[in-house]
Amino acid sequence: MLILKCPYCGVMADETELHGGGEAHLTRHGPGSSDEDFHDYLFAKENPRGVHFERWRHVQGCGKWFHAARDTATLEVFGTYPAQTTEPPKAIRKAITAKRPGWTWRGFSDPAK
Repeated sequence: MLILKCPYCGVMADETELHGGGEAHLTRHGPGSSDEDFHDYLFAKENPRGVHFERWRHVQGCGKWFHAARDTATLEVFGTYPAQTTEPPKAIRKAITAKRPGWTWRGFSDPAK
């Protein structure tokens, strides 16, 4: 069973108390964007085997949305953080690179900086 810590209320919640909201850190395009950008936003999602960043809502608790970094193959959780954060915190990126040498955040060469 997947257990995530809500970064707002501090409760360790199992997946029955949460609602998944899909991929985190999507780029949302405005009204003037191209059809291709809008298509990619709606349909082109990452679905990796390994490290993935997801949105979750603590529905049976505080009701707030947050992000979680986890491994989709092993269910290992690297951490959770507020949904308003535009990229994973340095501490979480360092935890991932410590266990997954060579991993990068969206192709940047040094994700922990």
